[in-house]
Amino acid sequence: MERFQHVPARATFSAEKMKKVGLVDTPNLFCDVYCFEPGQAQAGHRHAVGDKLYFVLSGTGRIAVGAEERSVVAGDLVCAPAGEDHAVRNPGPERLTVLVVMAPKPT
Repeated sequence: MERFQHVPARATFSAEKMKKVGLVDTPNLFCDVYCFEPGQAQAGHRHAVGDKLYFVLSGTGRIAVGAEERSVVAGDLVCAPAGEDHAVRNPGPERLTVLVVMAPKPT
């Protein structure tokens, strides 16, 4: 694991589906950058254990937590507590990158 990283340089996109790029993976947490082309989404899901933070690095998207869904832009932080449904989508027209941190890690 690299201790110092320039996150925008690590962003990688795929035309087929949202791309997850692993940045940090320890026994206690993980940190990824999620890269969405316009029209791509992360399906709604929940974790029994582990709170997830989404920090929007670039672009505009929609993030749902529980019954609430909002537009998000660069600089926005969203918390999805354990047990809550959550999802991300990029309605476009630009790319969306989101820094994702989760602790504790799901098993």
